[in-house]
Amino acid sequence: MLEGNRVSRISVRGFAVASATAVTTVGAVVGVASGTPQDSPNDFEAAAAGATLLAEIPTGQQAQVMTSSLTQQADAQAIAADSAAKKDAEENARVQAAKDAVSKQQAAKEAKAKAAAEAEAKAKAEKEAKEREEAEEKAAASRSATRSTSATGSLPTTAKGSYSIAEIQAMARAVVPGDQYQCFSNIVDHESDWNYKAVNPSSGAYGLFQALPASKMSKTGADWQTNPATQIKWGLSYMEERYGSPCGAWDFWQANRWY
Repeated sequence: MLEGNRVSRISVRGFAVASATAVTTVGAVVGVASGTPQDSPNDFEAAAAGATLLAEIPTGQQAQVMTSSLTQQADAQAIAADSAAKKDAEENARVQAAKDAVSKQQAAKEAKAKAAAEAEAKAKAEKEAKEREEAEEKAAASRSATRSTSATGSLPTTAKGSYSIAEIQAMARAVVPGDQYQCFSNIVDHESDWNYKAVNPSSGAYGLFQALPASKMSKTGADWQTNPATQIKWGLSYMEERYGSPCGAWDFWQANRWY
C-alpha cells in the first residue's frame, strides 16, 4: 500500500498522467543531455513536475501501480470485447432467425401450392376417368341396342296358334349371339322349360322368362302372351340392359337363383 499524501496524489492525478509525464520527462532529460532543442519551456516544466511526482513514489510501489493499471486496462478491454462479441452474436442470431422464418414461410407456401396442384390433378383425373367410363357404358349400351334391334328384327312378327319347343329354340338361336346362347338357354330352362305360356301360380310370373309383373313385356309387343318371338325379344333386351349379356344374367342367376 502507498502512504499518506503519496497515495492521494497518485489517486487524484491518475497513473496515466504520471506515466505520460514520466515519458515526457525522460525525453526532456535526454534532449538536454544531447543538446537537442525542446519545443517550449512549458513542456520541460511539465516533464519536471511529472518526474518529481513519480520520484515521490518508492520504486517497488511504482511497479505495483503500473501493473495494477495495466491489469485494469486489460480487464476493461476484455469486457468491451466481450460486450461487442455478445452484441454481434445477438445481431447474427436475430438475422438468422429472420432468415429461418422467411424460409419456413416459403416452404409452407410451396407445400400448399403443391398440395393444391396435386388435388387439382387428382380431381381432373377422376373426372376424366368418370367421363371415359360413362362414354364406354353409353357406347356399350348403344352397341347392345343396335345388336338387339338388328337381331330381333329377324323374328316373326305374326303369331300362330301354338309353337313347339324346337321352334321356340330356333327363334332364339336366330337372334342370340352364338357365344351367349347357352347362357340364354340355361336361364329359360330353369325359368319355364321353354314353355312360353308358363305361369307361376303364386306370383303371377309369366312366359319363357317368368317376367314379373308379366305386363312389362307389353312394351315389346301387344301379343306378348301368345307370341314367343315377342317374349324372346323382350328377354334378350332385358338381359343385355341389366347385366350386359345373357351370360352376365346367368352368372347372377347362379349366385342368387333369380335374375
